Amino acid sequence: MNQEFPTKRRTFLKQVAVAGAAIGFPAVLRAANLNGRVQLATVGVSGQGFTDIHNFSSHPQVKYVGFCDIDTTCFAKADETMPGVPHFSDFRVMFDKLGDTVDAISVSIPDHMHACVGIEAMKRGKHLYCQKPLAHTVWECRQMRLWAAKKNVITQMGQQAHSSLEYRLATRLIREGAIGKVKEVHSWCSLTGNERTRMVEPPTPDPVPKGVDWDIWIGSAPMRPFSHGVYHPFAWRDWQDFGGGAALGDFGCHLLDPIFTALDLKAPLTVTADNSGINRHVWPVMETICWEFPGNEYTAGPKLALTWSDGGLRPARKLAQIPAELELPGSGSLFIGEKGNMVLPHPNSPRLYPTEKFRGFTYPKDLKGFNHWHRWIDAITGGPATTSGFDYAGPLSETVQLGNLATRACHPPKPKRGTNAQGPREINVLKWDATNLRFTNNDEANELLTKKYRPGWQVPAA
Repeated sequence: MNQEFPTKRRTFLKQVAVAGAAIGFPAVLRAANLNGRVQLATVGVSGQGFTDIHNFSSHPQVKYVGFCDIDTTCFAKADETMPGVPHFSDFRVMFDKLGDTVDAISVSIPDHMHACVGIEAMKRGKHLYCQKPLAHTVWECRQMRLWAAKKNVITQMGQQAHSSLEYRLATRLIREGAIGKVKEVHSWCSLTGNERTRMVEPPTPDPVPKGVDWDIWIGSAPMRPFSHGVYHPFAWRDWQDFGGGAALGDFGCHLLDPIFTALDLKAPLTVTADNSGINRHVWPVMETICWEFPGNEYTAGPKLALTWSDGGLRPARKLAQIPAELELPGSGSLFIGEKGNMVLPHPNSPRLYPTEKFRGFTYPKDLKGFNHWHRWIDAITGGPATTSGFDYAGPLSETVQLGNLATRACHPPKPKRGTNAQGPREINVLKWDATNLRFTNNDEANELLTKKYRPGWQVPAA
């Protein structure tokens, strides 16, 4: 009887979550089973992984049943928060060992392994919380969304600002027409693409530290030697094999999130990029990426231009019509509307400009932020549905990775043979067919939609 209980319990959790999400029942599980708890395991326990553990553990319905990390030195801090939780170094071993005693998985590891771990969890029917961006390539982002739908699991992407009062207020202001229909949007980040290391080539190797399973850390990426302080545990975003850059890869899903939510964006029609120079290893110091989306009821025209810049680039301050004594924030977004503009610092409250036009404007007072982590647990136990499930987070992450792809595919022409001079900068416009997951005008760019996997680490298609 004890062996049957976990399976029945997990089935019950899933059925309650699906029913609650569909018809909005509040906390069905707690009424039906006062002692029921979501048995949670996490892959990645340091850095953002520890932040996730801290926030999930504060939910009264959570019981941790497994910690997984390739670095044994990372467990100590997690153990202080949740003592007695079993340790694992290989997520596959943890999944096999825990079986039906785990209901849900949170993933906070380098981007190149999100899909490997996340899809394996969803294949087993586990609800999934995954850090942003959802996956490492456009194709992987699509598969994460499709697997979530196929297995009917409750999902949430970990861009916590999505649930903040500030971002929810910005979304409401746009939706209610405070600045009129939106004509264009700009987002920018103060960081560079290779902010963490400022390297351009892989460094000399170092011995793998004791307690680090380097083979599992590399996972689906091409094998390379360990180097101290360069990849694990923090600087991996700089490198194309592991992340999407310290700017767009880390902050794209944050900064573009309120734009997607407010304007109900899905997939772009085109994408193009310009940058300061790129090689096959790291991301550029600065870049500009432009997406063009089909217009809708919230936009001023049949198409909407969304421009991203980083590495110190940002829109001209006069475009925002802010007072002379103010500057644009280091990172944020600018919505240009027919009736005015909105500046949304990251992460802070939105402001409407020009000042004289909005003098006396009353901001809504009835909004509240909510706990992004708890919202996922609540959805699993029959509460309100998540607002950043993979049906939403998938297209957002695809757009971010389309930007990274364009950075690799749209580059200045090489110098003419026999000279050091470059011709005019020719920026290729990539035409995107989201339905068929392909560019209609660039076969070379299509090859960058996915990647070559190390044997044994392939990501399965849904």
